Amino acid sequence: QVQVVESGGGSVQAGGSLKLSCKVSPYTDSKCITWFRQAPGKEREGVAGIYTGDLTSEYSDSVKGRFTISHDNAKDTVSLLMNSLKPEDTAMYYCAAYLGISCRASGRILATPTYNFWGQGTQVTVSS
Repeated sequence: QVQVVESGGGSVQAGGSLKLSCKVSPYTDSKCITWFRQAPGKEREGVAGIYTGDLTSEYSDSVKGRFTISHDNAKDTVSLLMNSLKPEDTAMYYCAAYLGISCRASGRILATPTYNFWGQGTQVTVSS
């Protein structure tokens, strides 16, 4: 059974930083791991994703230049470093996984329908 476990999150003032981590088990060589977020009353959006096979990554326009996604191969953990946080980044953040290579196709890494394994979510709150 695939498990997706998130850690990190919390509260920070605007301009601050937070780091989220996601581990998927059991181990799979090729997979996409993407962070989504959903604020109250808004649709879930993919903000940053990575394909672990070749480290191809994608970012939404709303976080490009501020967020960085990375894969620690030794720990098989994906981290999301969020810098220059804004109040509008406040949301529940979810880690999602797709096991395989087809998620790497153009336009799929940040697309919600791509993913079939989801974590429980972790709250990020940014105060002004």
